[in-house]
Amino acid sequence: MAGEERVVAVLGPTNTGKTTYAIERMLGHRTGVIGLPLRLLAREVYDRIVALRGPSVVALVTGEERIVPPRTQYWVCTVEAMPDGMGCDFLAVDEIQLCADPERGHVFTDRLLRARGLHETVFLGADTMRGPIRELVPGVQFVQRERMSDLTYIGQKKISRMRPRSAIVGFSVENVYAIAELIRRQKGGAAVVMGALSPRTRNAQVEMYQNGEVDYLVATDAIGMGLNLDVDHVAFSALSKFDGRRMRVLAPNELAQIAGRAGRGMKNGTFGVTGEARPLDDDVARAITDHRFTPLKKLNWRNHALQFGSIDRLIASLEAPPQDEILVRARESDDLGALRALGQVAEVFARCTDGPSVRLLWDVCRIPDFRGISHAEHAALLEQIFCYLHEDGQVPQDWLARQIRRIDRTDGDIDALSKRLAFIRTWTYVAQRRGWTGDESHWRNETRSVEDRLSDALHERLTQRFVDRRTSVLLRRLGQKEAMVAEVSNTGEVTVEGEFVGRLEGFRFSQDKGAGGAEAKTIKTVALQALAPQFHLRADRFYNAPDTEIDFTEQGGLMWGTDAVGKLVAGPDPLRPQVEVFVDDVAGPEVAQKVQRRLQHFIDRKVAALFEPLMNLSRDETLTGLARGFAFRMVEALGVLPRSEVADEVKALDQDARGALRKHGIRFGQFTIFLPLLLKPAPTRLRLVLWSLTRGLEEFPEAPPPGLVTIPSDPTAPAGADTMSGYRIAGERAIRIDMLERLADMLRSENTRSGFEASADMLSITGMTLEQFADLMQGLGYKAEKGERDRVKPEAPAAPDAQTAPEAANETGEDATGEDAGGEAQAAEKPPADAAVAETPVPDTEAPAEDVADPDAAAENTKDASEPAEKEVFYTFTWGRQNRGGQQNQRRGGDRAPGKGKPKGKGRRGGPQDAGKGQRAQKFSARPPKQEKKIDPDNPFAAALMGLKDNK
Repeated sequence: MAGEERVVAVLGPTNTGKTTYAIERMLGHRTGVIGLPLRLLAREVYDRIVALRGPSVVALVTGEERIVPPRTQYWVCTVEAMPDGMGCDFLAVDEIQLCADPERGHVFTDRLLRARGLHETVFLGADTMRGPIRELVPGVQFVQRERMSDLTYIGQKKISRMRPRSAIVGFSVENVYAIAELIRRQKGGAAVVMGALSPRTRNAQVEMYQNGEVDYLVATDAIGMGLNLDVDHVAFSALSKFDGRRMRVLAPNELAQIAGRAGRGMKNGTFGVTGEARPLDDDVARAITDHRFTPLKKLNWRNHALQFGSIDRLIASLEAPPQDEILVRARESDDLGALRALGQVAEVFARCTDGPSVRLLWDVCRIPDFRGISHAEHAALLEQIFCYLHEDGQVPQDWLARQIRRIDRTDGDIDALSKRLAFIRTWTYVAQRRGWTGDESHWRNETRSVEDRLSDALHERLTQRFVDRRTSVLLRRLGQKEAMVAEVSNTGEVTVEGEFVGRLEGFRFSQDKGAGGAEAKTIKTVALQALAPQFHLRADRFYNAPDTEIDFTEQGGLMWGTDAVGKLVAGPDPLRPQVEVFVDDVAGPEVAQKVQRRLQHFIDRKVAALFEPLMNLSRDETLTGLARGFAFRMVEALGVLPRSEVADEVKALDQDARGALRKHGIRFGQFTIFLPLLLKPAPTRLRLVLWSLTRGLEEFPEAPPPGLVTIPSDPTAPAGADTMSGYRIAGERAIRIDMLERLADMLRSENTRSGFEASADMLSITGMTLEQFADLMQGLGYKAEKGERDRVKPEAPAAPDAQTAPEAANETGEDATGEDAGGEAQAAEKPPADAAVAETPVPDTEAPAEDVADPDAAAENTKDASEPAEKEVFYTFTWGRQNRGGQQNQRRGGDRAPGKGKPKGKGRRGGPQDAGKGQRAQKFSARPPKQEKKIDPDNPFAAALMGLKDNK
């Protein structure tokens, strides 16, 4: 090993064992340094090497942690903390492709150009760095590593359907918390991993996941940098992130870095998207699975040869341009921004009169802004630290103790603990700087102890919130100076510091009406600040809620359970309504857009499911000419069209066109053309809403109760509402259009010119009394003439014998075999009476004929004929005009030939008119016999019968 002096670039995708390769190479040398991109990853590699060589020879150096044994041989560092000029035998830098990172890229580029081991230097990273490394590092050797397992893209999947051992990736703390809360409700719990967590908290969360206590991991892109986890699937909840200055879409190679965490070792993995993230383009997905990305052309660079003669000379040297065209000057980083800000402070400028003072100022400016409050507050803290160091040579111990004491609290919620951890990181960084504190060992241990306590408390809070199955309440600090706790109950009650302030209904906050004046304004401000994260949580929950939890009202409202979350508005066509959401402005456009998308998906699926026949009709490309135009009319009319409105179009349709339309279920009725499937209650309810939207009605008519054949007509309803409800107004009531067509079929067999009476079947299908039926018929265009007549009581039945069996069969409408005697053709095919009787077995238990006779019935028939007969009311119906001379009415309802029963209806008796079911009584009139009825072109059965006759 001692004779080797080489530079090697080990390039390849994730899960190729690059980091393991570097560790093995380093341990083959006497001394070594490895630089890693994250504090979390550095701690993981440190633990691995300690397990192999023991803690006495391994050092861990990061910005906030420094463990350096006296006999250190191997240094594990973050890239920023790598020691300069140490002269180790081996040196490695992991994730070298971060040279192109806008924030930290100049640090990695500096290590690429200047960091070398005495015998071996290894750069680990993606294959996209091959070109820049070849140009900038002479004599480099390339080693290509292939992925040990396959990576497959499986598209989009809901969080509720995510399989176990999955990692869901978000790009903000709020998004991670919202997803973890959703998984807790639906899956029982999730571990949380973020770069802002301390290594102790992160390791505890990962251990909980690795041990199987939870099956899901919610993380930021921190897991993309080499963390080895037992993950089978990686799902992106978003495809863009805030990079510190703006929102930007992640590049394919960045997505691949994260997706590659799925399938470790020889185990295959999958990746996809979830939540509101759109599916990946085919080219992007293919690039990730094939590990082919656009090569890097430019690397970020910042001058390392700094001049400390003055603040201005230091700034000028930091802004020096690169000399190589591959390198581009890095954008202004936080440390340079802090230097500019402090350079404007008179006291700081006055102190920086020599090189050591300027160098000290630059060291102070490099303290990271862990707190992330504001640039001004960060600069003020740096100014105070610099002044102490410049004046006394170290930070005052009592002042440092007060800063740490304020942070050393484990109460509060997740946000409070996270912010305290961020604050203690500042003092951990200060304590790690050599010479900045009076007792370095004490303050390093003190800050480390506080960080550990806060880390344990944060792990406990995360576990309670995202793992416990009991209902948890989102806790947030309100305000900058005073921490306030807000609670939102499952029923929507909002409390701040235990006081009730209002209710959260859907996505709108309703303030407590008991407060007024300035108090009400304060309560509203505090509550809305507290509810900002709750809106996002609810939006995620709502977005993943099943359609069964969402419904529309008959007035076009959209409900999520008992909360109104939006309403329907008219769209470009009746079957494409749009959505207007009810979301408070404070919730933000992201929440409003998510709610709008979910509601639009709901109503689109509802329309597609309930109006599937119409959708199929509109998409049928085989319909041409008049049939296609008629199909458009049906779609436009939402599947129910009065025939009077399209009478000419119907006449123009030939049998082929009608047949094509009938295949879609269209029925050509006498009064209405409709799709029977769309008369069901659910489509009817939605049709009324869609129709009302297109008409611009302020108040929508409500759907009738299901199952009613007739309903009272509403004179205040808008014109056409009865049709959209599936009914037709006729008189004081409206009848369901499908039952009306059945009635129309019955009326076709009646003599509407001479007059007819309502049959029992007519009254049965309408469910009406005779008076109501008369009003209905008049509403349909018939004239109803009322009359009275004697009620004829039915004769007592006689015992059947061989000679009366055929007559009894005719009276009941059945022949001896039990089949309907439905017409002349059936009557002609009947067997002789003797044969019928001979074939009918008589039970042994049948009583003799003389025993069957009812003496009471015989006595009834012998009553005095002069006794007044009971009267009954009847109606005679004719089409649209009065009968001439009332002859038919007189014949039907007045004097009849002796022994004749009533024509039809109640009390019908046997006679010539009852020869068979469906036969009409013989009419004795001078009028010529009625011609044979023409085939109805709208009746497919009649049309088929006509075709059979033609074939004969």
